[in-house]
Amino acid sequence: MDIRIFPPEDFLEARLCLPLSKSMSARAAIIAALTPGASCPEPMAECDDTAALLAALRSNASEINVGASGTAMRFLTAYYAIQPGAAVKLDGSERMRCRPIGPLVDALRTLGADIEYAGEAGYPPLLIHGKSLPGGKLSIDATISSQYISALLMVAPLMEQGLELALTGDPVSLPYIRMTLAMMTECGADCGFTGPDCIAVSPKPYSKAVGAIEADWSAAAPWYEIESLSAGVVTIDNLATEGSVQGDSVLAHIFRRLGVDTTPCGDEGVPELTANPDPDARMSLDCTECPDLAQCIAVTCSMLGTPFRLTGLQTLSIKETDRIEALRSELQKIGTCISIPAPGVMEWNGGRAPVTELPVFDTHGDHRMALCLAPVAIYLPGIVIKDADVVSKSYPAFWDDLRDAGFVIEPYEAEEAPQ
Repeated sequence: MDIRIFPPEDFLEARLCLPLSKSMSARAAIIAALTPGASCPEPMAECDDTAALLAALRSNASEINVGASGTAMRFLTAYYAIQPGAAVKLDGSERMRCRPIGPLVDALRTLGADIEYAGEAGYPPLLIHGKSLPGGKLSIDATISSQYISALLMVAPLMEQGLELALTGDPVSLPYIRMTLAMMTECGADCGFTGPDCIAVSPKPYSKAVGAIEADWSAAAPWYEIESLSAGVVTIDNLATEGSVQGDSVLAHIFRRLGVDTTPCGDEGVPELTANPDPDARMSLDCTECPDLAQCIAVTCSMLGTPFRLTGLQTLSIKETDRIEALRSELQKIGTCISIPAPGVMEWNGGRAPVTELPVFDTHGDHRMALCLAPVAIYLPGIVIKDADVVSKSYPAFWDDLRDAGFVIEPYEAEEAPQ
């Protein structure tokens, strides 16, 4: 589905409910599957990632395909490895077969797992023969993906010796590891950091189910971007501004620097996003703990003319697409030529190249590319987003929510070149 987007004609006033957190939903699903008599909380996130994970957990098939869900691939690798008697071929999309799984497989093998590669070593598909795992002590590179670590942690209460996990290097997306530990503790596990770089999980099985799932702070990012570019009013009815376990709740503090205030309103403290007249003239930010926000931050800065330097982006190259290269390609279409002076670093000095036509944006098969590029329509009415239905991976109702906010969204068909 390709679409063309036009902004609201009048002052933007939007009120919406965000989808529930797919990160929390994925963890809740795995923990529930490992807990005798437990079931998943209701409701859960309604998106492709959650659907892929739940379908796998409910299936008795010997071949499981998780499509484009990296979360499902990583979490299920650990889950099946600790299921005695399981014999599963775990596969995914073509892009998934290019996303590394080797560090997690190596770690599980060290802990006693029986996993083989059905194709290229280090990548899916996998042949997993489940068994009881002794567990023990393990070191793992924490600079690649926090999901490897979360996958290991969630199955560790079922290991005979539990797990002592030493993290090497500077951990990426550390708040997601803290989220995992918080949800495990809520469900009866005995786990936590025993030092700055060491996590211990006792061999104590889960005893109760996960509680309610929060609204997804990651899904709030395009709305903060919309507010920053429109100076309208956006009210988000179900977003928790206090006490969230989600690391991306830092979004409110980041966008304070980009001209957005987050004000709890009413008896229930519903967050209202309004314009802040004093944004920073330049954005410098370490995104190590919030890499999923980088795309919306970069596009917002580009449209505002705010030079930026974003670091800590090493994990973006192994997402649904290489997000740094995808951003560089698409931002060129609006005259923003970003540079990549070092791995995991993206910057822009504020200079622009001429733009001679409305951009037709490619999403590169990545939901977050569609989400971050859509608000560009506020400055450039009539932009085109190709393959717009990729938002189903995390935010299926996004285009409907945009329409409710006054945006006009039309189907787009490219004109054929003259013969």
